Amino acid sequence: MGGKLEEQYSEPETLEINKKKKKEKKSKRKNIEDEEEIETLEVEKSNKKESNKKNKKKKSNEEKNEINVVVVEEEMKKESVAKSVVVSGNNSKDLKYKPLSSFSETRLTDEVLECCKTFSKPSPIQAHAWPFLLDGRDLIGIAATGSGKTLAFGIPALMHILQKGKNQASKRKNPLCLVLSPTRELAQQIADVLCESGKPCGAKSVVVYGGTSKGPQISALKSGVDIVIGTPGRLRDLIDSGFCCLNEVSFVVLDEADRMLDMGFEPEVRAILSQTSSNRQMVMFSATWPPSVYQLAQEFMDPNPVKVVVGSEDLAANHDVLQIVEVLDDRARDARLTTLLEKYHKSKSNRVLVFVLYKKEASRVESMLQRKGWKVVSVHGDKAQGERTRSLALFKDGTCPLMIATDVAARGLDIPDVEVVINYSFPLTTEDYVHRIGRTGRAGKKGVAHTFFMHENRGLAGELVNVLREAGQVVPESLMKFGTHVKKKESKLYGAHFKGISADAPKATKITFDNSDED
Repeated sequence: MGGKLEEQYSEPETLEINKKKKKEKKSKRKNIEDEEEIETLEVEKSNKKESNKKNKKKKSNEEKNEINVVVVEEEMKKESVAKSVVVSGNNSKDLKYKPLSSFSETRLTDEVLECCKTFSKPSPIQAHAWPFLLDGRDLIGIAATGSGKTLAFGIPALMHILQKGKNQASKRKNPLCLVLSPTRELAQQIADVLCESGKPCGAKSVVVYGGTSKGPQISALKSGVDIVIGTPGRLRDLIDSGFCCLNEVSFVVLDEADRMLDMGFEPEVRAILSQTSSNRQMVMFSATWPPSVYQLAQEFMDPNPVKVVVGSEDLAANHDVLQIVEVLDDRARDARLTTLLEKYHKSKSNRVLVFVLYKKEASRVESMLQRKGWKVVSVHGDKAQGERTRSLALFKDGTCPLMIATDVAARGLDIPDVEVVINYSFPLTTEDYVHRIGRTGRAGKKGVAHTFFMHENRGLAGELVNVLREAGQVVPESLMKFGTHVKKKESKLYGAHFKGISADAPKATKITFDNSDED
């Protein structure tokens, strides 16, 4: 009985204990599961953090790589620019002549740099020339038109005036700086730039050129001047007449020196330079470097002047210009010109510049186009200077965006947004061809140059082929028929000593001799 009772009482107790144990096990299992979950969460959190770190690091590395790529590209661009500029001369590698990367590096006053405020940094010719010119060195600059040459010599000229005129209380009568230019239009353009640049620092510029009255020019010189800009003929005339005294000029610039000598101004240039101070700083800018200019530099500059070449001394055309050359018969040119104007000047609002060779040709082509209903102006030597100036102004401001011009407009003129150049007549030299087509494709824009080449121009075919090939342009088969022989530069005294060779000329016969002596 007692055993049965014991069994009765012990069973529920056992059940309770079992239940309790189960609860404890369940609770323990839950705690373990919770701990595992927490641990899993911690691991996941940790992994997530690690992953985020890796992603951030990867992103950072990618950004760094992108920055590095940009930096490398910029360095490559700088290196490419640096390679396209060659500087030579005594001590030209000194650190003080390091090319400028910004206007602030010049340490010039705000008044002097006022004219540069619209530019982000100096152009290559300015960056390389200023350190030398501001240090008083003689300099030869070889650079294409539209490369910032005017300010390349203009800023140092202003500094020269400010430094020389520090101790001068009264107004200056005679100039300190002289700029010689081959054409009236270029002289006027240089004067516009230097007059505007000189205003903030009080430097006065006067321009003198032929084809217009001397009276206002003489009055301007008498009223006092710091910089004289002029063409050789008129300037020499004013010197001989006693109205212009250059004996205080100690900063001289010859702009487009090669063109000046090509135009036969060498006697005038020599006479003018002999009137300037013997203690002068000489600057010569030229697009090419022929022997005549080299000789002039040897005579009037330091024995070893600094030479800065931007691009190449060799003849090369602007690669932003599409060059199209077609060989035509003389009588076909008028009709072809009209057809091209209907193609290129259909809107009659875009600027198109047509180059001819002679003054009479300019008048004839202008009249022909006017009869056919085209609104056109012209610039050439038979026109009075006032008419030339008006024509140029109408073309520049877009009132009459079609202009006929001789080579007076081929060099140096900064005419904005000329879309098309048409060479109705091929010029006398390939250098002039390069300068003509350089009126378009300026400031990084693209342009078109369409050229008529006639049988009478065949002597220049070889040089033209070289220019086209260098720029990666199409060379027409009809041009190749004239041959690819390149003329030697003629001596003024003895000529060229060669005969032109046509493409279909017979090949030379090789002659061999035996080793026996002559009888």
